[in-house]
Amino acid sequence: MLQPHRPPPRSVFGSLVLIAIVVGASAAAFAYTAGWFSPERLTPDKMVDALTPPTVDPLGHRRNHAKGICFTGVFEANGAGSALSQAQVFTRGQYPALGRFNLATPDPRAPDATVRVRGLGLQISSPDGQEWRTAMIDSPFFPASTPQTFYELLLVSASKDPNAMKTFAGGHPELAAFGAWAKSAPWTGSYAEERFNSLDSFIFVDNSGVEHAVRWSLLPAAQAVSVSPDDLARRGPDFLEQEITERVRGRPQQWTMVVTVANPGDPTADPSKAWPEDRRTVEVGTLTVQQIEAERDGPCRDTNFDPTVLPTGMRTSDDPFPAARSSAYAKSYDRRTAEAKDFPRTTTGGKP
Repeated sequence: MLQPHRPPPRSVFGSLVLIAIVVGASAAAFAYTAGWFSPERLTPDKMVDALTPPTVDPLGHRRNHAKGICFTGVFEANGAGSALSQAQVFTRGQYPALGRFNLATPDPRAPDATVRVRGLGLQISSPDGQEWRTAMIDSPFFPASTPQTFYELLLVSASKDPNAMKTFAGGHPELAAFGAWAKSAPWTGSYAEERFNSLDSFIFVDNSGVEHAVRWSLLPAAQAVSVSPDDLARRGPDFLEQEITERVRGRPQQWTMVVTVANPGDPTADPSKAWPEDRRTVEVGTLTVQQIEAERDGPCRDTNFDPTVLPTGMRTSDDPFPAARSSAYAKSYDRRTAEAKDFPRTTTGGKP
């Protein structure tokens, strides 16, 4: 696999190659479920192996999105989401939130300025004992249209054939769109300035039993300020963690959660295709990050932000990625917890 933490090359094709691989890594557990097509195809073990290059030592860490930092806070629902879903989390009120800012790299020691794609994992709990878990990234669409294509992308990225990626990209135009975004989208100096997107499609079921195909995003209250990668590199290898810690210490940070509702015919099984900007949107609440905690001992360490963990009133759609990601998240979790000695806690009494 190409090193996902190298700065993007200047050429369009170079940007396409690097960023497609970075998000391939960042998608971490967008793995292929064993036996979907035939026993000799993919398994979670094979996918997790493919996601981690031999030059990286991830022991004790997630196999991708390996570098991150935990946070706690609240999600305050404004009640508008109840028109779309019967989930209690949309009833007006405040609900505990647990999350993790992260970088799209399998290397837990990658310098922050060298990783193009940033992510956010989130868990919102409601009094009825149910949870809503989601994993989002800052790109507006995914570089692969199917799990099979995603896996093939990883294999191509590890190929020593200099023409392999060019040939593959020729048959997968979605890579060009992603490469264009990666080349032109501004970099920021803070997680607080990022918009995070679900990309995958889900089904919300309202109190009348009507189903709505949706995607969602978190829109930052903080104004985004563009910073060049070179300037970011001068801020140090861990500037994002340091910056968000200091920013939240000074003042809680907020994002507005916006749900986008599909029109009939909009693609729901392909996260590489963005929906038109004129689709109906509903602001359903506000995420407030109140405290940052180091990942080694933080509350998100043992949490899988499995997108198939959904409360009543939500379900997966025909999008195959959530189920695929779920299987690989589980495999990654098994591996990192078995390696706890390689990433020991500094406090006692926690889970392995």
